[in-house]
Amino acid sequence: MIKEIRTRRSIRKFNKKNVENDKLIGLIEASRLAPSGKNTQPWRFIIVKNQETKEKIACANNNQKWLSTADVHIVCVADTRSRIKDDTEISVNEQSDLFELKQVIRDTSIATGYLLLEAEALGLSTCWVAWFEQKEIRDILEIPSDKFVIGVVAVGYSEVVQRPTPRINLAELLRYEKW
Repeated sequence: MIKEIRTRRSIRKFNKKNVENDKLIGLIEASRLAPSGKNTQPWRFIIVKNQETKEKIACANNNQKWLSTADVHIVCVADTRSRIKDDTEISVNEQSDLFELKQVIRDTSIATGYLLLEAEALGLSTCWVAWFEQKEIRDILEIPSDKFVIGVVAVGYSEVVQRPTPRINLAELLRYEKW
C-alpha cells in the first residue's frame, strides 16, 4: 500500500476514457471496509455521471470548471442518523456544533481516504474537493438536511503525469510521548 500512498496525486486534468463500473464498485467496496467509531458506518456515496449534474457540482465548488471534465463524481456523504436514532429533527451545516456530526465527518473522511487509495491501486486518478456550501450541494443532489457532504471526489483517467508534491520532513511532524 505504501506505493499507492506515495504515488497518489490530486489530478485536475482528465482524459475522455470512461471509468469502468466494476472499478467504481471497487472504490465503494474499499470505502465500505473502513473503520468507524462504534461500527456506525456513516458513509453514503452518490455516483454522478450525468454531465449537467457534474457541471452544477463544479459551479457549486467555487466554479471550478475542470471538475466537470472528470468522468465521474463520487459525492461522499456523512449520515448523522447513524449515530442519532430518534426522530429529532436535525439540520446540519458548516456552522453546526453537533458532536455526532463531528464523529460522522471523521469516519466518512477515513472511508473517503480508502476510496482515494483504492483508486490509485486501480489506475484511476482522483481529486477530493470541498469548496461548497452544504445547502447548495445538497439542493443539487436532493440530499436531506440531516446529511453532511464532506466532499466530491472527481474520478477518471489522468491526462497528465503529476510530479510529487513537497512534504514536510518527518522529523518536523513527529513527537514522542508529549508535544
